[in-house]
Amino acid sequence: MSLAPFTNALTDILFNQAKEFVGIYDVTLGWFVRVNQAGIALLGYASEQAFLDEPSRTLRTEPLSNAGWVSLQQTVVEQGHYETEAEISRQNGPAFWGCIELTYFALENQPFFLVRLTEQSRLQQAERELAQSVGRFEAVVANATIGIIVCDRQGLIISANRTSHQLFGYAPDELPGQPIELLVPRSVSRRHEELRHSFNAHPSVRAMGAHSGDLLARRQDGSEFPVEVSLSYFHLDEELYVVSYIVDITFKKNAERELIAQRQRVERLNAELEQKVVDRTHALMTTLEQLEQRTQELTKALAAEQELGELKSRFVSMASHEFRTPLTAVLTSATLIEKYPGGDQQDKRLKHLQRIRASVMHLNDILEEFLSVGRIEEGKIEAKPVHLSIDTLLSDTIADVQGLLKARQTIDKEAFCSKPVWLDPSLLRKILVNLLSNAIKYSGEGSVVTVRARCTEQLLTLTVQDQGVGISVEDQEHLFERFFRARNVTNIPGTGLGLYIIGRYLELMNGTISLQSALNVGTTVTITIPYENHSAD
Repeated sequence: MSLAPFTNALTDILFNQAKEFVGIYDVTLGWFVRVNQAGIALLGYASEQAFLDEPSRTLRTEPLSNAGWVSLQQTVVEQGHYETEAEISRQNGPAFWGCIELTYFALENQPFFLVRLTEQSRLQQAERELAQSVGRFEAVVANATIGIIVCDRQGLIISANRTSHQLFGYAPDELPGQPIELLVPRSVSRRHEELRHSFNAHPSVRAMGAHSGDLLARRQDGSEFPVEVSLSYFHLDEELYVVSYIVDITFKKNAERELIAQRQRVERLNAELEQKVVDRTHALMTTLEQLEQRTQELTKALAAEQELGELKSRFVSMASHEFRTPLTAVLTSATLIEKYPGGDQQDKRLKHLQRIRASVMHLNDILEEFLSVGRIEEGKIEAKPVHLSIDTLLSDTIADVQGLLKARQTIDKEAFCSKPVWLDPSLLRKILVNLLSNAIKYSGEGSVVTVRARCTEQLLTLTVQDQGVGISVEDQEHLFERFFRARNVTNIPGTGLGLYIIGRYLELMNGTISLQSALNVGTTVTITIPYENHSAD
């Protein structure tokens, strides 16, 4: 009999009247082309057309991704039928877990899937979650790096993980069903049974051996090894189960014994050494004091020798440069004078004589600085204060250095000291001359050198500011050392003693000096000197 008359009835029963999601999935198009009314309601759509109007026209599933869905389709085509679980998203309402059944069929040589989706009940979800939880628990226990053994109230082993079998030397799955006393030394098996009964009566989470000393365990071959054991428990169907966590501490015990032996050996050696130290303490203390004294002397001598060597090196370097230049000028000028014997060449002779005179004066200034350093360090210079006018001193000193000025250079003076002060005029003049000479020397033509003096509350503040080449931050740390010269002025004549001498002069007058400078901007030097009020005679 032909089934054609029943086709519509079967379609209605199997598709339209089905209580779960039933849909036709076109593999070629990659989306559903028919979904029954129950499936539309399950997914939260208003109608079948609303679902088919979706851009994807397919199930929104997790954790299945697009790539996972493609792979799943290939599996269904190859096997003809496939079932899987996934989390399904509704258009409206919470997501749910469902079982998806896919059956492959072909219609007019085109591939299709008959898709059935059944929402899992809460019981099914709980069973699935329980199975996952049990799987995770079993994986944790099986792969634990310590031995884990579960026993019942009678002391029979219910389960033992892989590490437990390895620790005690048993083959896999050989321990379940054996009594726990099989794993303790025979000498304490009776005592272990008593302790087990006591634990069953009052179970608690605790460590074994806390009050009875070291614990030993017995392997299958009868050998014993030290262990640490912790106990816990749980009840299942009103039955007590005890869990033992076992750690092999053989390495730890060996290390402890070695440490104790080493400590005893060290204590014995210390006792012997202490007696020797007591016998030799007096002699060693005396020798140590002598050595310390000698070390201090040698350190001081070495430091002085190193400083002297450095000073000699600086002096040779400076002198070879500073003496060579004026001496060369003297020699050259003297040679040229010989070439002008005629009376009409007197002006040329005078020019070279002037160069000789300037060179000799330069050499004299250098020697004067050397002599000043020597007199200072020998203590032959002392401050001799008298009443003096700061304004007059500034004017006289500025007049003395006029010959050093370059083309269009000027010195600007400001003095705010109305009354005489009680200071050494000679030292103060030498300080001022040195500062002005440096300011003029290291500034260019047409620049201005500013000198300011202020007397307030028995304190003289003297400032010399230039517009010269400036000094780098690195060089500023060494400016007051003997023979030191900044790296950017090595081509300009100088001994490197000026600021050192100024510093020593200021020490004699209880004064201080500070410096601020920037490269290619200029330098400002500020000195402060205290003075006392003395009535003029």
